[in-house]
Amino acid sequence: MMIVQLLLSFVASSLFGVIFNIPKRLLPHSGFVGMSGWAMYMAAARSGIDGVAATFVAAFFVAFLSSGFARRYRTPATIFIVPGILPLVPGGTAFEAMRHVVMNDYNAAISLAAKAFMISGAIAMGLIFSEVVNQLVKRRP
Repeated sequence: MMIVQLLLSFVASSLFGVIFNIPKRLLPHSGFVGMSGWAMYMAAARSGIDGVAATFVAAFFVAFLSSGFARRYRTPATIFIVPGILPLVPGGTAFEAMRHVVMNDYNAAISLAAKAFMISGAIAMGLIFSEVVNQLVKRRP
């Protein structure tokens, strides 16, 4: 099951890169970043870390790996970050929250919406913290 998830995250990230007109030679790399981020999330979640913290760790890893690829291929890191975070986005959780709103189950909707917001914030914080670490490493004498 894990290999299927990794394969699907690779394909989804690569195809999302097609939508954003990423150069064809970099599509496999953007897919690899997405797959690696999902693998990091699954490893963190399976080790007992909360889903929000696991998302933070995975987003940090995605941004770190993306900056490495950006330096290696002399392209903007955004080319790898945007498709790389795609598997981490809590779309299913947000959909379930809206579905519960439509069904007038507001308690469940609020709980799911809060979880989706926290996961989204964890993605943003992971990306920001990774950039801060990269800047600190660059400034070292």
